[in-house]
Amino acid sequence: MKATVAAIEYHFPERCLTNAQLAAEFPEWSVEKIEEKTGIAERWIAAEDECSSDLGIAAARKLFDSGACRPADIDYILFCTQSPDHFLPTTACMMQERLGISTSAGALDFNLGCSGYVYGLGLAKALVETRQATNVLLVTAETYSKFIHPKDKSVRTLFGDAGAATLVRGVAGNDEFIGPFVYGTDGAGARNLIVPTGGMRRRVATGEGATMDSDGNLRSEANLYMNGAEIFAFTLQAVPKVVRELLAAAGKRLDDIDLYVFHQANQYMLEHLRKKLKIPPERFFVGMRHCGNTVSCTIPIALKQAVEEGRMQPGRLAMAVGFGVGYSWGATLIRWV
Repeated sequence: MKATVAAIEYHFPERCLTNAQLAAEFPEWSVEKIEEKTGIAERWIAAEDECSSDLGIAAARKLFDSGACRPADIDYILFCTQSPDHFLPTTACMMQERLGISTSAGALDFNLGCSGYVYGLGLAKALVETRQATNVLLVTAETYSKFIHPKDKSVRTLFGDAGAATLVRGVAGNDEFIGPFVYGTDGAGARNLIVPTGGMRRRVATGEGATMDSDGNLRSEANLYMNGAEIFAFTLQAVPKVVRELLAAAGKRLDDIDLYVFHQANQYMLEHLRKKLKIPPERFFVGMRHCGNTVSCTIPIALKQAVEEGRMQPGRLAMAVGFGVGYSWGATLIRWV
């Protein structure tokens, strides 16, 4: 059995936050400046009572409605999120019941951000190719907006909420459709992208005591903090290295890859990476303008967009590269079927 990416669907919340709305709240940043700095025109924000599971379930139902598979076909659920419905129970277990998936299916959550999709593909491939599962439902969903202080433009302009569902299916044969994989971790960078309170280390998460930084952004210890300069420096160091390592592991050259699909962090960062790696624009996908940085959902959303635009067709080879919070990074190859 070999694992394949058989289908992808995604879902956004109903509320759209545009650059015009943000510029009205932050007069020092014009509509043009926001898009120039981020490459984002709009992002979608979850409702107060809407959780990551709701977005993931909506994406999974789109997958079932497409005819790619039925709930009865799924024998394992993998759910990647950093904003779970509860600390316990496991959100994937509740998704099993809501989606009508068999009680004989396995289900687990894993907490990972921008590299989560690549890690999820690694887990799904292992489940399929060790015959623990045949049809794995890999769901990524995030509601980072719930961590963001409304007066913190440094992250509010970047992040959007979304859910994505990927069917990883086993097929008979010897051809490789997913892999190899290269991973990396550097926990020394954990403090540079963090929500300081709310877990067991620091349980208080009231949102009180917000302070203003030197750039005029307001946040409390219960809100998302990002050191953009440090994240940028880390990315420029880690991503070219992992791309070269994956090419070496796969015995491929740069021009053997039909499409490079990186985590959609922001356009400024992606353009620096593209130029540093000398990837031609026609082989490099950027698709965040109408959804923003959706964390673990950016790569599956971009892959689906590439398929819809005709840039990813059967037989073509994509390189998926995730990087960010943790620090964590990973890369793999996907042969489209």
